[in-house]
Amino acid sequence: MVWSGVLDKYGSYLPLASAARIITLNEGNTPLVESNRLAEFVAPGAGLKLYFKYEGLNPTGSFKDRGMTAAITQAVFEGANTVICASTGNTAASAAAYAARSGLRCLVLVPEGKIALGKLAASLAYGAEVISIDGSFDDGLKMVREIVKRKPIALVNSVNPWRIEGQKTGAFEICDQLGGVAPDWHCLPVGNAGNITAYWMGYQQYEQGLPRLLGAQASGAAPIVSGKVVTSPETVATAIRIGNPARWREAVQALDDSGGTITAVTDEEILNAWRLLAKMEGLFVEPASASGLAALMKLVNDGEVDPTGKRIVIVLTGHGLKDPGIAVREAAEPLKLPADINALEAYLE
Repeated sequence: MVWSGVLDKYGSYLPLASAARIITLNEGNTPLVESNRLAEFVAPGAGLKLYFKYEGLNPTGSFKDRGMTAAITQAVFEGANTVICASTGNTAASAAAYAARSGLRCLVLVPEGKIALGKLAASLAYGAEVISIDGSFDDGLKMVREIVKRKPIALVNSVNPWRIEGQKTGAFEICDQLGGVAPDWHCLPVGNAGNITAYWMGYQQYEQGLPRLLGAQASGAAPIVSGKVVTSPETVATAIRIGNPARWREAVQALDDSGGTITAVTDEEILNAWRLLAKMEGLFVEPASASGLAALMKLVNDGEVDPTGKRIVIVLTGHGLKDPGIAVREAAEPLKLPADINALEAYLE
């Protein structure tokens, strides 16, 4: 069977009108990769079954495509000609791609100097009108929420309920890939808090079991953990550099209802987890994606999560090429040798 996107596969679980024309790039169906080495590294001898939901293999390289196919489909159905979003990068790239697919004009507001090169390049390539603002993501979100009150433009940030409807399909896939059961723990980064909200909605609706949720925020951008807005969020994990999440209340409710928790991890812990994913599992992700693993390692080490015999899924939200600057900065310099076989042989010896 040819895969044709999450709305085709799971459309019966979404309140789509039957007359809606589905706008898709065949998103979803991303692999659930079982850990080959990290499970034992994280919890030696515990019998931990650890899985990575690799959302970086969506069409624009992040989980955002799940929600964007639904948001753009609904925007087209409602007769929109223009869509807009504020973004730290992934939403911008996804909105731009799906707008291009459907022939809509797309405007994206990004914080000046605070967007990873790979995400900016994609947004421009897809033809979006990228507007760099002298402010934060939170400032941009305020602007786009206000402009759609003044102009006939569709807002496609995660405050749009269709984004959550599309993103919840990730929970459906995880249950299907695990053979009809939910994991014991579900770990993921928390930025604007749409994804944690969506996954919890999905698990509840699919009725294959309910995991406990473990949310991860960067210590320099941890408003939910601290219980207060962060006016100047800073972290190497640009995708979650958000100081006032739009879905804050829903995220807290999901954490409470699941019996889960949320924690803050340092940039050093995030980058350590980022390296481990690449070097021990062959999974190259953007830094924010590694925060779920960093949070799990922290809480296992602190005794707050018992991994014994557990089935745990970590969502890797974006591909490593989203933020190539970090990879280049953190990697070792390439070795230089003469173009001579003897030099290579001498190095190997």
